[in-house]
Amino acid sequence: MYDFIVIGGSQAGLAMGYHLKQLGLNFLIVDAGDEIGSAWLSRWDSLTLFTPKKYNALPGLKFSGSREYPNKYDVAKYLKNYVASFNLPVQLNTKVESLQKNAGVYQVNANSRTLFCRNVIVATGPFHTPFIPGFAANICSTVKQIHSRDYVNTEQLNAGDTLVVGGGDSAVQILAEIADNGRTTFSSGVTSTASLPQTLFGKTLWWWLKSLGILSLSRHSILGKILKNRMQPVIGTNVKALLKKENIQVLGRTVAANGKTIDFADASISSIKNIIWATGYNPDFSWLAGEGSRDVKFEQDGYPTNHRGVGNSEGMYFIGLPWMHTRGSATLGGVAADAQYLADHIAQQYPLNDVELVSCNA
Repeated sequence: MYDFIVIGGSQAGLAMGYHLKQLGLNFLIVDAGDEIGSAWLSRWDSLTLFTPKKYNALPGLKFSGSREYPNKYDVAKYLKNYVASFNLPVQLNTKVESLQKNAGVYQVNANSRTLFCRNVIVATGPFHTPFIPGFAANICSTVKQIHSRDYVNTEQLNAGDTLVVGGGDSAVQILAEIADNGRTTFSSGVTSTASLPQTLFGKTLWWWLKSLGILSLSRHSILGKILKNRMQPVIGTNVKALLKKENIQVLGRTVAANGKTIDFADASISSIKNIIWATGYNPDFSWLAGEGSRDVKFEQDGYPTNHRGVGNSEGMYFIGLPWMHTRGSATLGGVAADAQYLADHIAQQYPLNDVELVSCNA
């Protein structure tokens, strides 16, 4: 039986794996993907982080590479190197379907087999079920519809006009790529043109955010509560300038559809051949509510109740959730602080075994 099973083998799960290894615990990291970094490699080809590499490191290992702002391939390579550097036990192609708890032991059911552990760390991230509005089912089948999760590049698209729905960083990056492809592009869902540059007065934006304490603001602080409930500005893309491009037409909110006609708050258009739904995700933790673990509680937003990752069910922990403690809790560079907190909490229950502590800063 394992001391811990970590469910999810991306940055959050690997960061916890580092600390569990430091504590000398018997653990296993399981992931549904077929390779380390698969969640990143499945994103669109031109994806580039808006955080400099200096601020993307997991505990114990610097993020190296020639690009100041890494792309998805750089991230996947870093995660693979992370696993190799610390010899973390990762079992791939293992999709967890349900979780049960009996007599203080967790049963992790995956791929028609059961793994047993005393504690479980849920590190499946915030991106589960793509959200697409219900009226999308009324759109003619000749119109290609893709959620941003499945968008790779413009070669997937039909020839002709393309609509991008959404106002966050993903929507803006994809909108810019499609518009640069030369096609007529419609944008729906951008409620603000507020954006922040990646550098300011010779320093990166993240240097300023860290220096001013913005990155460490707790969700429970007054300013943290304000930021948590506001849509953040797009980073690294001048949204105002982008929307002024001749081949981009800005529309109001997408409200309905019938056949080839898409209805917006301020117009109806029938020429659209492709729709990219960059409309976010809904959390799905239904697999947690198995027999014996029904004491897991959930917040109104669908995420499990926890205090800085410590769940209300004994032996259950969480990491990598949005605003679990700070804005960076679900980000590549921000997960380290939450992992350290959980590690300190776990260390109080498990005395440090007589093992050599691992460190790697190369």
